[in-house]
Amino acid sequence: MRQWDLSEQPASTARALLGVLTNAMVHVGHSCFDQTPLDSVYPMLPAASWSVYRTGPLCEPAIFMSASHGVPDTTRDCWRAYLSGPYRSDRTLLHRAQASDPTQHTPPGSQISHITAQEVPPEHRAKVYEAHGVAERVSIVEPQGEGALFAINFYRHQHQHQRPFDDAQISAVQDLAPALLAMAHKHLDFWMPDTKVAQFTRLMAKLQAHHPALTPRERQVCAGVLQGLTFDGIACQLGLSVTSVKTYRNRAFARLGIHFRNELFALMLAC
Repeated sequence: MRQWDLSEQPASTARALLGVLTNAMVHVGHSCFDQTPLDSVYPMLPAASWSVYRTGPLCEPAIFMSASHGVPDTTRDCWRAYLSGPYRSDRTLLHRAQASDPTQHTPPGSQISHITAQEVPPEHRAKVYEAHGVAERVSIVEPQGEGALFAINFYRHQHQHQRPFDDAQISAVQDLAPALLAMAHKHLDFWMPDTKVAQFTRLMAKLQAHHPALTPRERQVCAGVLQGLTFDGIACQLGLSVTSVKTYRNRAFARLGIHFRNELFALMLAC
């Protein structure tokens, strides 16, 4: 695995690079934004898919955006596979400065990380990379404190029309990183004004305070319900089957002494 610190680009270079992302910038705040950054950078970085997510050893993982270009879109399947176990021990994005102290409160600077499937730990490689034909990943990694990492990831897939990322293409990601990070955060501000992660964290805390007997999974499912997610949406976010989500919801409602979604909202409003 290779890592590079991000550095400021000269203004003229930055303006030229922003031209590559003009189409994506126009769609910030719209549902189609998931696709446009991947399509926009494709001439400079021929990636088959991308994803934007938050992960880390001490935080709840969450995926915000994903899409594919020229291949069947399996990005959400990859995310579910990641949540099935690999994320708990994932250190492939860990910032060098965090390696010795993942709980540090002052995040170091952003970095570029490049890793091939062969370098990924066995469980992670088998469930995510090999199962879905992913060959390598180049990521823009932004530490956010408390061990959390915000990552913009571009993936090359294993098919005959895609060659390995070369140094020039990875350098292009480094050049585009500040603009991509800014757009991703701006889009999330538009699309999720009170970002789902922050809202989810607060809801989990309120549920625990109101009823400590709820299990972590029961709290997670209830938080998803309170965020307005469907069973399918909660299943995707947590890497569970829809049947499991319903089971956790029913157990949680039984502990809370309620039967309907609106009663859960009423309980939280009373807290």
